[in-house]
Amino acid sequence: MRDFRKLDIWTGSITLVKHIYKLIEELPEEEKFGLKSQISRCAVSIPSNIAEGCAKDSQKDFVRFLQISLGSAFELETHLVICFELSFINEDTRIIEDIQVLQKRINALIKYSKSKY
Repeated sequence: MRDFRKLDIWTGSITLVKHIYKLIEELPEEEKFGLKSQISRCAVSIPSNIAEGCAKDSQKDFVRFLQISLGSAFELETHLVICFELSFINEDTRIIEDIQVLQKRINALIKYSKSKY
């Protein structure tokens, strides 16, 4: 069993969740059950799936949960782009860059973990 608390991608994704929750406060109230809900769920999904994958016995299962986490990171980026395009929130390229860095780091861990099959 791996200790997810020691993974940089997990701690980085927790920090990202905090930033995302501050950012979505700017969304209109009518998006409470729309984009706001979607964004918060996929942001929380990133560290949650990393942690869940760490509890798995096989390397293959660990990679599967990392892939789910990566998918959530891409979904999060897409939701934020939609919010920027709809002018719901001011474009914050820094947060997009942070998400893209996290995506690359998760992908690198996937590749490394696959090499350990």
